[in-house]
Amino acid sequence: MNGSGTSDAPTTLLFSTRRTFRALRYGVGHTRLLLGSLPDEEHTDHLVLHFVGVHAMQLVTRSYRSLEVHAVVEPELSTIHELSGTPTRWRAHNLIVKLRSDSGTGWVLCGGVTLERADGGPGHEFGLPELRDVMWSLRPSDLRRGGSGPRPAT
Repeated sequence: MNGSGTSDAPTTLLFSTRRTFRALRYGVGHTRLLLGSLPDEEHTDHLVLHFVGVHAMQLVTRSYRSLEVHAVVEPELSTIHELSGTPTRWRAHNLIVKLRSDSGTGWVLCGGVTLERADGGPGHEFGLPELRDVMWSLRPSDLRRGGSGPRPAT
């Protein structure tokens, strides 16, 4: 076990970047979490990980530097379901995404995750433009169909 309360079991890498992400918004009523990387000296675009149907999560308190996003597989999948109290009948309808970085590790139990990109400039929501391009998305059914990673935008 590591500091996040989960093991270092094998996972499937979905996305990796040297950029720093931080929590931008969590809406309990809408079970939505946004983690974002805003423009900086090196990057002129916004990147947003948009989690929907969030049932449980464990996040670092500040930010994720050099983020890696992984799809969690057994046996860690069962461990996190037990920690979160997810009823057995609902487990196939969720996915668990692990967040690893130089600044800590966390996870999100959710109904899906999408990576969105938008050009820099003035925005609306936390400095994020309203119109964003979907780079990829992942739902539990993608993993059940035998896919090992996110669906690219079409």
